[in-house]
Amino acid sequence: MANRLRNETSPYLLQHAHNPVDWYPWGEEALRRAKEEDKPILVSIGYAACHWCHVMERESFENEEVASLMNDHFINIKVDREERPDVDHIYMDAVQAMTGSGGWPLNVFLTPDGKPFYGGTYFPPRRAFNRASWTEVLQAVAQSFKEKRDEINGQAQNLTEHLMVSNAFGVLATGAPLTADKIDQAFTAIMKTADREWGGFGRAPKFPQTFTINFLLAYTHLTRNDEALQQSLFSLDKMLQGGIYDQIGGGFARYSTDTEWLVPHFEKMLYDNALLVSSLANAYRLTKNETYRQVMDETLAFVERELLHPEGGFYSALDADSEGEEGKFYVWQFDEVTQALGSEAALFCDYFDITPQGNWEGRNIPWIKRPLKDFARQNNLDEEMLAQVIADGKRILLQERRKRVRPLLDDKQLLNWNALMNAAYSNAFAATGNAHYKVVAERNMAFLLSAFGASFAELHHSWKEGQAKHPPFLDDYAFLVAALLELAQVTANYTYLDKAAELTAIAWEKFADDASPFFFYTAAGQADILLRKKEIYDGATPSGNSVMAFNLHRLGILLDRPDWRERAGNMVRAMGELPVKYPTSFGVWLSLLYENLNGTAELAIVGPDYKAYLLDFLQTSVPHAMVMASPDEQPRYPLLAQKKEQGRTHIFLCRNYVCKQPVNTLPEALNQLSIK
Repeated sequence: MANRLRNETSPYLLQHAHNPVDWYPWGEEALRRAKEEDKPILVSIGYAACHWCHVMERESFENEEVASLMNDHFINIKVDREERPDVDHIYMDAVQAMTGSGGWPLNVFLTPDGKPFYGGTYFPPRRAFNRASWTEVLQAVAQSFKEKRDEINGQAQNLTEHLMVSNAFGVLATGAPLTADKIDQAFTAIMKTADREWGGFGRAPKFPQTFTINFLLAYTHLTRNDEALQQSLFSLDKMLQGGIYDQIGGGFARYSTDTEWLVPHFEKMLYDNALLVSSLANAYRLTKNETYRQVMDETLAFVERELLHPEGGFYSALDADSEGEEGKFYVWQFDEVTQALGSEAALFCDYFDITPQGNWEGRNIPWIKRPLKDFARQNNLDEEMLAQVIADGKRILLQERRKRVRPLLDDKQLLNWNALMNAAYSNAFAATGNAHYKVVAERNMAFLLSAFGASFAELHHSWKEGQAKHPPFLDDYAFLVAALLELAQVTANYTYLDKAAELTAIAWEKFADDASPFFFYTAAGQADILLRKKEIYDGATPSGNSVMAFNLHRLGILLDRPDWRERAGNMVRAMGELPVKYPTSFGVWLSLLYENLNGTAELAIVGPDYKAYLLDFLQTSVPHAMVMASPDEQPRYPLLAQKKEQGRTHIFLCRNYVCKQPVNTLPEALNQLSIK
């Protein structure tokens, strides 16, 4: 018999719709019932691509006896963390404060008024791994709630006050001015964490760290620092050669479980692929290394093949599991490959380290131990011939893989993640000039601006099957504005810039904190949460505050809005030295600090050949620069105002409130920027 989740659209919630647990979705009905019946609340949080969430469901939530215990003593709420990240953020902070760690599945117990008092992550069905069993936890919490109510209420109140105090950062911070030498200090801090043998930063599990790579690419360009260049490109190269990259079908998994990037956690998230495409675009612009372009193309081909909705939006994720096994869809037996590829199998298998014994649990994850040039040289092979064998083999194995049982598709569409992918398409077009990427970006933006709300003031966070739902968060507005800014730049269509300004004004009204320069994660008036958090940490995705600061800085320049630019500066100053001391945790903030210290270059391209000039400029690596282009002056936009077309195309460069004489060629403009 189905429970209350049967009417939800989230694939994760629908996975639990036939559990014997009397699940509620997060909402007024469940919260009201908890107060009316004076019962503790169990909030269980996960997401569709979460392996251990599936494990706990099979072991515990599908068990009739366990479900009876949960139903008798608790109001049970199931939350998709991707639909309600606000709820997840609050209770993840609570569990981390209680236990020192967190993760998913997240299971937290609340008083009837929503205050957390106990929680943890995965609990096994029987005592194991130094963990109490789920049944033991349920029984102990239920008994304590009945017999030690005052103690639990006091603990919940203390924890809630702790969460509120820890969320009050920036209220009193003024921040001393930061100088250019701080950027060098941040670089030194980054390199202390750099893995010089396998690329990346830190130890396993290893995440892509795209914000750090982007910073290093800009630092390389502006300082000519070879060490920064080597580590940023080496990190990308090792990921592109590893199992974290799907060598057969394109696209990246969420992270690597090992140092060598061989064994991924096989789930594929929309946001990871968006952020990596943008980093590859930056690297390609700087180096013109065709491998970066190839992987960009393969990754976006994967996105369009497996994550693109017919109306132009992007789905959220592909599960790590299929047929109950993690990675089964992506790994290969040696015999499978040899039978499929025939006479070319030996060479293909040697290149991708596919062996009879396997390189992971008796099976094979294709990865590249030696780059193509090195492999060809060591084996006395023609590079073009080898590349063709590899391309043919990948095409054949992709066809073979399509016969397998596919991982679950999380087909909800999230506004913030779609905006990240939209910006990635703009960046890919800018780097390569491939007009198809611009077409996809514009079609996706049209979908986002029509599907997710009747007006900009009424946006929603999630969309599925024609239904937009859930309140919008700061990320939704901030990432959408950032995507509009990128799209305005690459298309020279400044209706996108107008929309970005309109959305920014609404976001300011909905999310601004009058007591500090930062913005709240949730909008004013949202009544179903314990507190309004402010997020500043750049984690798997950028923080809404760091992107908002970037937006305000750049819109403040483009539209001559000193109040917006001042707010952005106050946000950076309030961060103090956090981005300098912990650069891999505040990578977007660090990039904005760098741009503030270096100055933002403003280029206006005006004249009959503006489109060709713009495309040439976009394909050039120019950190900390914005460009607008038009056939003639446009008085509505300060950068294009009073710049008349004079029979030929001119490039005007302004920086730090000073403009140079116009020039007529891109090399002249780059020379003014001191870029070769």
